[in-house]
Amino acid sequence: MSHATRGADAPVTLFGPDFPFAFDDWINHPQGLGELPPERLGQEVAIVGAGMAGMVAAYELMKLGLKPVLYEASRMGGRLRSQAFEGGQGVVAELGGMRFPASSTAFFHYVNRLGLQTRPFPNPLTPAAGCTVVDLEGRTHWARALSDLPPLFSEVAEAWALALEEGAGFTGLQQALRERDAVQLKALWDRLVPLWDDRTFYDFVATSKAFAKLSFHHREVFGQVGFGTGGWDSDFPNSMLEILRVVLTGCDENQHLIVGGVQQVPQGLWQHAPAAHELRHWPAGTTLASLHHGAARPAVTAIARAASNELAVTDTWGNTHTYPAVLTTCQSWLLTTQIAVEESLFSQKHWMALDRTRYMQSSKTFVMVDRPFWNDLKANGWPTMGMTLTDRLTRGTYLFDNGPDQPGVICLSYAWMGDALKMLPHGTKKRVQLALSALEKIYPDVDIASHIIGDPISVSWEADPHFLGAFKGALPGHYRYNHRMYSHFMQDNLAPAERGIFIAGDDVSFTPAWVEGAVQTSLNAVWGIVKHLGGHTHAGNPGPGDVFAELGPMALPD
Repeated sequence: MSHATRGADAPVTLFGPDFPFAFDDWINHPQGLGELPPERLGQEVAIVGAGMAGMVAAYELMKLGLKPVLYEASRMGGRLRSQAFEGGQGVVAELGGMRFPASSTAFFHYVNRLGLQTRPFPNPLTPAAGCTVVDLEGRTHWARALSDLPPLFSEVAEAWALALEEGAGFTGLQQALRERDAVQLKALWDRLVPLWDDRTFYDFVATSKAFAKLSFHHREVFGQVGFGTGGWDSDFPNSMLEILRVVLTGCDENQHLIVGGVQQVPQGLWQHAPAAHELRHWPAGTTLASLHHGAARPAVTAIARAASNELAVTDTWGNTHTYPAVLTTCQSWLLTTQIAVEESLFSQKHWMALDRTRYMQSSKTFVMVDRPFWNDLKANGWPTMGMTLTDRLTRGTYLFDNGPDQPGVICLSYAWMGDALKMLPHGTKKRVQLALSALEKIYPDVDIASHIIGDPISVSWEADPHFLGAFKGALPGHYRYNHRMYSHFMQDNLAPAERGIFIAGDDVSFTPAWVEGAVQTSLNAVWGIVKHLGGHTHAGNPGPGDVFAELGPMALPD
């Protein structure tokens, strides 16, 4: 949707708020993302990490006429990891990202380009969930809508809405975002940054007038159950700015899953041949896979400045290649723990920001079942099971229906932070047993285990040496660090020794844990690499760096 057609009833999108730039319009523009000098065409640039950020950057740089060289230490797709159940005929467990808000318009640009099918995600109290079961303090409530739950839950939801209005002027802020009024949105948001950067999410809730009038139990229920995607308490220590971004941009609502698994998106970009008119330099039919002869290069172990002033990248087998530009999309901690990065490539201020990134833990446990038995109706007219929110070990249980005659999938447990750490020492079998034991107390008459087929699947992202955590969770006072990381693609003011290496990924973005942040930061890096190599955007389609001085995030004093 173009700016001209946006109005008061326009949908919420991830348009800012820190940098209100229309990435979706930029990548959809018929003029393309820019142009490189003829002598640069066919030149190699290195991209470390073949997750969504790396793959988007590689795909767009290939269209511009460069030869991206992808390095991958683990699995293509990064935290978009769809693991197939053995013998499950394409049935998958989404171990990383699994629900994608419609507001992620740049991400869905690529989903649509690949022709992938989506459907609503079965979040609590949504039609896709069928019904929702809330089990707190040993009491179980069944609901299809908020009004089916005791008044306490409506009071919590109303208090949250009032707190957002009181503490952030939410309606006006979101209206400016809907209309893509960058000037108004920046004016409103920039007032909130110094007010809420140093304060936690819990502080925002507890000190709001709306919640202050209610009991502690109301805050407790909000933390355990929340609304939209489930409980909020794992985020209570985070900077309130991070939570405001999530709710303002609709990340917690109107979410969809990718039928067949979201890993199809990065893998699809690897295999996808852009239209001939979109490609510069390369012949029609060129793909990232064909440029790589079918496989990415192995893990990167070192990045240094070469004598030629280019960047030298060394892989796990000791092979070193030099490039005029390098984009790293791995989690930032890996730049000190897995990759020997020459210290002078980043300023000490940037190293501080990269090292202070705080990752949140996350665990999931999945089983495949013979059929979606939870749809069987009981004598009282309710289904056998529903999407389940609880204070027990499982925290969130999600049900995935692939059709009445197809195997279904149950995410027995999706937990974060302390609840995820409780699972960390245990193998998958033990995790399943713990989850089944907790769910038996909620559904005493349902024999879930009798429906399980195949081997279960689980993940703890903090235990993976290539990730060290699931996603960033900014703490109070981290805005300055995030600003340094996000704006790093603007390199004119960097020392010459620090230019040519770029960073991208959801942990570089202001919206961590959402794939749209990975996409948008990778597009920032594309602009930065094109400029670094002497290229430019087209006058009719200015890129993020062209308007950064005007629209870029505000800077707090150091």
